[in-house]
Amino acid sequence: MYGDVSTTTDADPASPATFELSEASCAVDGRALLAPLSATFAPGAVIGLVGHNGSGKSTLLKLMARQQTATAGVIRYGGRPIGAWRSREFAREVAYLPQQPPSASGLTVRELVALGRYPWHGALGRFGPEDAHAVAEAMSLANVEVFAGRRVEELSGGERQRVWLAMLVAQQARWLLLDEPTSALDVAHQIEVLTLVRKLAETGGRGVVVVLHDVNMAARFCDEVAALHTGRMIARGSPASIMAPDRLKAIYGLAMEVLRHPVDGTPLAFAS
Repeated sequence: MYGDVSTTTDADPASPATFELSEASCAVDGRALLAPLSATFAPGAVIGLVGHNGSGKSTLLKLMARQQTATAGVIRYGGRPIGAWRSREFAREVAYLPQQPPSASGLTVRELVALGRYPWHGALGRFGPEDAHAVAEAMSLANVEVFAGRRVEELSGGERQRVWLAMLVAQQARWLLLDEPTSALDVAHQIEVLTLVRKLAETGGRGVVVVLHDVNMAARFCDEVAALHTGRMIARGSPASIMAPDRLKAIYGLAMEVLRHPVDGTPLAFAS
């Protein structure tokens, strides 16, 4: 195991948009979901969380998104404990997409994307020109304008994921926390969605933390990969450093080999 893995980055931890975890942990009914973890996550990169089912990936993401509360330790955002942020203030900084987004039945694509503006004007606030511009820009960036008047439930899985991502973009947050956004999608739609995620990270210097099951997709689309195992972060680094047979065996408990993609040299892992 890589128990001495570095969980910090080279970025300035004083950045106003940096997450800092100090011995943060989470347990439910006496069962540890995440062991004490100290780590720094700075914006401007796509960070993939990988590991087997139950390894703590989603728990870590939920703690950062304030969807779950740490039972010990401290999580800070912008130098402040995340619990000290007011809800709408935090939502202007951090956008979260769960594994199973809430039902959007009856909403058109434009209406769903417009919900991303709620942290900026509130339920009773006036939807003004700035909001309309943010929605139009988000729909353009996610390439979903063609669906604007259609009901969300009429779309395919990949199309719906793009619409949800457009809603997060309209939120104008500095961080996108995405829990398995490619779950149940075919390979073509996985690539489409993750290509969009990279595009969003590169636009405006957003930070992205994304939970992925496919380590090859993580290696292809992420700037950095963090691996969890039984609630502990056991490895973190560039995709090339994670995609090594010994590390992959430690992460997944399975003998794996690594080859290079014949075109771009991206590492590709497979069970041996």
